[in-house]
Amino acid sequence: ENELFFDVERDRYQLMRVGWQELKRVYYTIMHFDIKDGKIWIQQNMTDVDMGQELVDMGVSKQDIILGLHPPYKRPYTGYGVA
Repeated sequence: ENELFFDVERDRYQLMRVGWQELKRVYYTIMHFDIKDGKIWIQQNMTDVDMGQELVDMGVSKQDIILGLHPPYKRPYTGYGVA
């Protein structure tokens, strides 16, 4: 099953896969976003969709998108924000 988690008080949002596949437990985060200081932090993206570009296509400035899934020293080279 896919499960959505919305914590609107802390601005944290996740899509997780939870359940069983035969005898194997399935439990992992597919997507995780946080909003901190007005910036959208992409913390996890296990899809083939470029979520940063999707946000830009929706009108979000690249400087307001932080690729939290990359270490801080790499962020200046991503073309997105560096908070």
